[in-house]
Amino acid sequence: MLEKKLYANGQPVYEMIGNNLTYFYKNGKIRATGPFINNLMEGEWIFYRETGQLWQIANFKNNNKHGVWIRYDRNDEIEYQEEFENNKVKKKK
Repeated sequence: MLEKKLYANGQPVYEMIGNNLTYFYKNGKIRATGPFINNLMEGEWIFYRETGQLWQIANFKNNNKHGVWIRYDRNDEIEYQEEFENNKVKKKK
C-alpha cells in the first residue's frame, strides 16, 4: 500500500507520523488521513476532495469498512450515510 513516495513534482504522496497516515494530492492538499496500524486502516479516516473540501468520513476495522460512513456533496450537505459491519452494508440512510 505504501509504495510511491513522491509525485513527479516532488510532493510527497503520503506521510506517516506515529500511527497516523496522511495521503496528499499532487497539489499538496490532504487527500485522506487516519490511523494506520500494523499496515491496516483502522478507526476513523477523513477524506477530502482535491479542493480541500470534506468528502467523506469513514470507519475501518482491519482494513475493512466497519462502522459509519458519511459522504458529503459539493454543497457540504450529507449525500448519504451508511453503516458497515465487516465490509457489508448494515444500514443505509
